[in-house]
Order: sequence, then structure tokens, then C-alpha cells
Amino acid sequence: MARHSSTLNPGTGRSVDRLINFSDAVVAVAVTLLALPLVDIPGPTADQTAWTVVSEHASEIWTFLFTFYVVAVMWLAHNRILNSIARYDVAIFWLNTTWLVAIVLLPWVSAMFGESESRSSVGVLYWGTMAAISLLGTGLGTHLRRHPELLSDEAVVLSPEDQRRVALRGPVLGLYFLLTAAVSVFAPDVANWMPLGIIPLSIWLRPAANPDREADPA
Repeated sequence: MARHSSTLNPGTGRSVDRLINFSDAVVAVAVTLLALPLVDIPGPTADQTAWTVVSEHASEIWTFLFTFYVVAVMWLAHNRILNSIARYDVAIFWLNTTWLVAIVLLPWVSAMFGESESRSSVGVLYWGTMAAISLLGTGLGTHLRRHPELLSDEAVVLSPEDQRRVALRGPVLGLYFLLTAAVSVFAPDVANWMPLGIIPLSIWLRPAANPDREADPA
């Protein structure tokens, strides 16, 4: 009987801590790798200034900064989810693992996106990866809301209004990334400005509760 229970709940106690630590380590390595394309940019020559180099490589720099901040926000939501659990099941393990796979792929995709002159096909891959990360994070939160027995005793349930905001946040951002991917095929110049739309969307979908209460999956 104990063996059957272990199959349903393979991770408890210290195993949860190791899952969180492993996930954080993978994200830390991935965001560090995001900067590697910038390291390869040569410094200014005798007839150049630093601003000339920055101007010539503005696309790579902008892609790095945008991707870094978006990953940081996604990690924050992911961290809140994992910090709210007392145990995890097979679904949590594989959803989290697939989320990490998408995070690890992001430096490679981001480098291609920043360096590419034709962003139509590369844009689909870049924004599609962003959408996958967002939607997989939503899957983690949705699974926990359907299985509250996995939550720790300290996890505080948000108000109904905040729960609706939290439930919408991942899908809305994921669909917005997919929309940006589609626009990048037909109108790359328009798609370049669409990331600015993430700011009002994030503000609109942010839970209104006090941050101290946001132990519920976000």
C-alpha cells in the first residue's frame, strides 16, 4: 500500500527542496547563457566609440535585456508555485521538467533572434518558446489548483477575484506571445513593438492581494 502511495506522490519533504534547488540552478545557468552572445561582440576599434558598437548591436542587446526580464518574471511565478507545495506528483514533475527544457532552449533561440536579419521564421521560434514557457507554467498552477492536497499548510488561498486573475495570466500572456509570433511572419516591424504590450497586460493581470499572501500558485 505504501508503495502505491509513493507512486502517486513521488516527492515529499527534502525531495521537494531538491526539486526547487535543481529548478533554480537550471534557470540560473540559462539566464547566464543569455549573455554569451554579448560577450562575443568585439570592442570599438580606433575609429569607433563604445556607442557605435552599442548602436550596431542594438538588436542583440535589446533581445538579451527583454528576454532576461521576462524570464525573471516567469521564474518569480514559477518559484511561488514550487514554494507553495509540500509534495509533488508525476504530473508536477514532468510539467516542471518540460518548463525547464524550454528555459534551457531559450538562450539558443534568443541568440538566433537577436542576430538574425530576417526575423520571420526565427521570430516564430523565439515567441513560440516564450509562449511554451508561459503555458507550461500555467499548467503547473492549474494542476495545483485541482489538487490542493499537494499544497503545504502555509499556502494561503487568494481571494476569488485574485484567483481569476492568476488563472488568466499565463494563458493571456501565452496567447499574446503566439500572436506576436504570427505577426512576426507577416509584419516583422510591427512585431518588434508588440513586446511593449506585455507591460499593461502584466499590470492588469497582477493579483491585487498583498504580496505576503501570494503563496498560492501564481
